[in-house]
Amino acid sequence: MNNRIAVVPGSFDPPTLGHLDVIRRAAALYDELHVLVVHNPGKKAMLPIAQRLTLLEQSIAEADIAGRVIVASWSVGLLVDYAQDVDAGVLVKGIRSQIDVAYETPMAIVNRHLADIETVFLLPDPSHALVSSSLVRQVAGLGGDVSPFVPAPVARFLDTGVRGN
Repeated sequence: MNNRIAVVPGSFDPPTLGHLDVIRRAAALYDELHVLVVHNPGKKAMLPIAQRLTLLEQSIAEADIAGRVIVASWSVGLLVDYAQDVDAGVLVKGIRSQIDVAYETPMAIVNRHLADIETVFLLPDPSHALVSSSLVRQVAGLGGDVSPFVPAPVARFLDTGVRGN
């Protein structure tokens, strides 16, 4: 496995500025970064995976994030299977709070045990620390302005695609 190739997994439903911040910083740390939209059967998705992929690609392009960034999806098998398929040695996770640490730590240990893949935690920029996709979904669903929390392509889509404005 190559420790210069990393995977940033997430549901990205929808992508937020916090996600983009983690992607930008991870792209600067690794030679190749796979931003991986994963299906989470425990969550009811607002956006289909194909739409999340498009929004991530547009957001990354508009943010002019440097480096080799590949946007992909994964819905069958373990996350470490994808990482091994692309020769990645690292998973990158953004963590906002102690709750995220408690949730992510056991998965990081199991992933290291299963596939000898390390997990690197990145702390968010403080301006994004309290924003989650679920909060954005709730605000958008009630007709609120989510533009301060999401990249411009996501804000445009949510304004026209979800609310029909």
